[in-house]
Amino acid sequence: MTARVIDGTAIAAEIRSAAMPGVEAFARAAGRPPGLGIVLVGENPASEVYVRNKAKAGGNAGLWVDLQRLPATASLGDLLALVHRLNRSDQHDGILVQSPLPDAMGKGASQRVFDAIDPDKDVDGFHPVNVGKLVQGRAHLKPCTPSGVIEMLDRSGITIGGRHAVVIGRSEIVGKPMAMLLLQRDATVTVCHSKTPDLPSVAARGDILVAAIGRPGFVTRDFVKPGATVIDVGTTPVRDRAVVEQLFGHGSPRLEAFAKRGSVVVGDVHPAVAEVAGALTPVPGGVGPLTIALLLKNTLAAAEARSRRG
Repeated sequence: MTARVIDGTAIAAEIRSAAMPGVEAFARAAGRPPGLGIVLVGENPASEVYVRNKAKAGGNAGLWVDLQRLPATASLGDLLALVHRLNRSDQHDGILVQSPLPDAMGKGASQRVFDAIDPDKDVDGFHPVNVGKLVQGRAHLKPCTPSGVIEMLDRSGITIGGRHAVVIGRSEIVGKPMAMLLLQRDATVTVCHSKTPDLPSVAARGDILVAAIGRPGFVTRDFVKPGATVIDVGTTPVRDRAVVEQLFGHGSPRLEAFAKRGSVVVGDVHPAVAEVAGALTPVPGGVGPLTIALLLKNTLAAAEARSRRG
């Protein structure tokens, strides 16, 4: 068996295309495009790439994207002051603060920042108000990556209702909201984590398996039920040639890419899983583009909602 590859890039393009008329209609009515404020603190290389991709996609979709940078030496107070300014701005419909924040900001800094963002502008869906609404099944702004996974499953013709879905990872950003969205679509959901006994056998019961732990190649063939749909949320930069060769084999195109760039982005799912799964998302080109597409969709929804409220 060779798994069907789910093309996240193509699905993301469909979502962006579907949103374009709404963006254009809002711009005509409001006299301005929907506005997205992105805040980047420090110079984390991975965050730089993510932010660049988000800004480019937003601009191409017709949004006004305002990238606000703070140095790594900025205090938590500096960041909160910037968030409050964006909250008050009439030009910013959505606000996104890129994670992770510098360690110097202290433990719990990210949650304090999420708490400070206006829930109506919280396009990441991390504010406690939006999390509460998500649990109740009435969220207006849902976390982008889990929402993107649901879009991916729907648009790929993969049934969710009545299936057993297993989520590996319990983060506030992906694992927990992913489980909630699957549950709301009538899946039976199991959430696994580092303390789950006999994790491979538990994971192998899933008709749908979502891996979101940030450990390259952790999910191997014995985690996967034959024919299952496997969604790989992991995006870890690997800079060790031995690890890349162990995962992909000598002579692999990924090894050639590593030789050119000095690193490659690797998912949580081992490449050999393609021999067992029925469908599989690639890394890159799988969940990542969906996350960005849902960010744009959320920004438009936030702009339209703010416009209706006057």
